[in-house]
Amino acid sequence: MDFASLMSKEIAKAKGTPTTSSSNTTSNSTKPATKYLSKREAEEARKAAYHTEQKRLEEERAAKAVAKRKREEEAAEEAKAREEKRQRLAEEMRQRQKAKEEEEERARRRRLGLPEVPPTVGSDDGAKSDAAGESGNEDDEGSGGQDMPEEELLGKLRQLGEPAVLFGESHASRLRRYRRVTSGAAANWGPIATSLNPVEEKDMEVPGTVPPPSDKKARRYLFRQLVSYFNMVLREWEIALAKEDNASTHAGQVARSAMLSSKETMRPLFRKFEQGDLDESILEAIVEIVKAAQERRYVDANDGYLRLSIGKAAWPIGVTMVGIHERSAREKLHGGERGHIMGSETTRKYLQSIKRCLSFAQVRWPPEDIRQLMG
Repeated sequence: MDFASLMSKEIAKAKGTPTTSSSNTTSNSTKPATKYLSKREAEEARKAAYHTEQKRLEEERAAKAVAKRKREEEAAEEAKAREEKRQRLAEEMRQRQKAKEEEEERARRRRLGLPEVPPTVGSDDGAKSDAAGESGNEDDEGSGGQDMPEEELLGKLRQLGEPAVLFGESHASRLRRYRRVTSGAAANWGPIATSLNPVEEKDMEVPGTVPPPSDKKARRYLFRQLVSYFNMVLREWEIALAKEDNASTHAGQVARSAMLSSKETMRPLFRKFEQGDLDESILEAIVEIVKAAQERRYVDANDGYLRLSIGKAAWPIGVTMVGIHERSAREKLHGGERGHIMGSETTRKYLQSIKRCLSFAQVRWPPEDIRQLMG
């Protein structure tokens, strides 16, 4: 050992400072030992962390599902409340419309001198209550005002050869129809109510010419014949539809809609028959159509309908004025008969209903001559 090393060692001892080797030994003794993990312990730690993360994600998904289900339930409740409100408003609107129609019907009956109809209960499930409320006017029909079960009523109607159920017919309407049939008053029943007394089927044949307006008795009898004939055709139409099995198909629904529409649109025509204020040209054309249909000359009846709806006036096509001078043939374009009578919506509708009645009549009562079938 050299002199410098000894000197430094002695100085360190004097100052109390440990030597380098001792200080290194002390520092090495105080340093913590490094912990080594095995592969098994590391895999278990990884699995534990994975399961913890999956558990956290599952809890988040469950919370989101609960929140979503709650939102859906709230939306369903709101939709249900809106639907109930809509149905309630629709029912109130239907009740107001029904009350308005009943009031108009009562006013019409008072104007025509018909018996008063008692107001019906404004609920759809009151078929029996309708029968009880409407049977007050049935005493003159030999009914006694007694209700009967639906099955018994249907069986009795079938025994009488009547259709068990007609389109749009309630239990009360079936009961009234059965009472009218059993009391011998079937001739007084028709799809369209009218104050004109109907005639028997053998007396429905209309004359070839319309009686003059001065002969009020003959014209009144003519109106009775017309309403009886159209009611008979509509009733046969109802029976034919009731016997078919395609009521649920599209064709059956279209046929039913056409029949119901014809009934509704012919009511104004029946009102004109009751009041006797039908236009003379229209009355003559209707009598011509009905006369041809009763004789099963449906082509001639259709020709009468076309003359009534379209007319015989000239319908100019193309250029009608080719010069500055008025030509003699031009005067014929707008003179004479009118071109058509379809300007009135009401008139157009009941004329179309008459055409539909013709189409059904040629199926129900086919002509002997095949050439008389309409196209």
